[in-house]
Amino acid sequence: MTDRNRTLDVFRGATVALMILVNNPGSWASLYPPLAHASWHGWTLTDLVFPFFLFAVGNALALTPARTADSAKFWSRWVRRTLLIFGIGLLLNAWPFVKWGADGSLQLKDFDMLRIMGVLQRIALCWACAALIVRSGGVRAALLCSALLLAGYWWACVAFANGADPYSIDGFFGTTLDRALLGESHLYRGEGVPFDPEGLASTAPAIAQVLLGYAVGHFLLQRRDTRALVRDLLLIAVAASLIGSLAHELIPINKKLWTSSYVLLTTGLATMSIAVLLQCIDRWRWQNPLTEPLLRGCEAFGRNALMIFALSGLVPRTLALIRFEKGTDPAGAPQYVTLLSRLHEEFFAPLSADPRLGSFLFAVATLLVYWLVAEWLHRRRWYFKA
Repeated sequence: MTDRNRTLDVFRGATVALMILVNNPGSWASLYPPLAHASWHGWTLTDLVFPFFLFAVGNALALTPARTADSAKFWSRWVRRTLLIFGIGLLLNAWPFVKWGADGSLQLKDFDMLRIMGVLQRIALCWACAALIVRSGGVRAALLCSALLLAGYWWACVAFANGADPYSIDGFFGTTLDRALLGESHLYRGEGVPFDPEGLASTAPAIAQVLLGYAVGHFLLQRRDTRALVRDLLLIAVAASLIGSLAHELIPINKKLWTSSYVLLTTGLATMSIAVLLQCIDRWRWQNPLTEPLLRGCEAFGRNALMIFALSGLVPRTLALIRFEKGTDPAGAPQYVTLLSRLHEEFFAPLSADPRLGSFLFAVATLLVYWLVAEWLHRRRWYFKA
């Protein structure tokens, strides 16, 4: 494996590790601000995870000779990969197929309320569209389509706004589109109303994110002079980040709407991260006894990103079925705590008077468990890919 390929694996793995860290706190009520999503406009460290992963999906496209691949093999892989990733996403939304009822018994879930979209579903659709664009026209097509998607999405947000604020939940045209095409019962309700942050309309700029990741990955693999490459990547990163930040006054940076300014900002920060990693791995040779364990750990996550992501979704949902009675409410009905919540409350919360620290340490312990799984798979060279 070349240092540049390893750089991309480490970047993808570090993104997966951060995703596990922010998705598994001991308590969602006790979070350090960087580990919580921005409430609406703006961004935090957590808001970088998903766009970085999509950017890494684009990087991986640069490693695949899509344009020269045998047509039958390409279409077979394209259909299989798209359906598999989308299907795993649906499985995560549905899993486990049972829930605890009010009478204390396990009951089959009501799949009439099953959410259709989600993180993996968006990844599947973005990869599918980006792969077709790359196959048809390579880097030029990727850059042209990225520009058209970002500009077109900005125009659509303004032109089809429902009300004065195109960047509010009700004013966003994608909310109306999703409710009409997917149905209100199949949308995310974390915002208190039927609204999906991984909806159909906002998938368009997310496709641009994958295409930009492909362009940067292609650029990284084609350039031979690492010093000049790092310099140019940093220039690209600063330019994209600056444009995205300056555009915030006109197009608010918003993850849940995946605005065009958000794509530019996060693309710039992702490119900057890759440039720094490349400098450390390829030029400074940070592959020594002190740094190698960290690099290898990220690489292990990166080589099995889909598997680890799926496990990190399936395991907590499964363990949530294991619960313990912890008393009764004022009406005398029993109250329960799940296994994971009990582990946090009994072993991690007492470690500090600050509840945020105990919650964070629980997330770190969870990350270490998944790292052990990823490292075990990596040592045996067992890689699960769609």
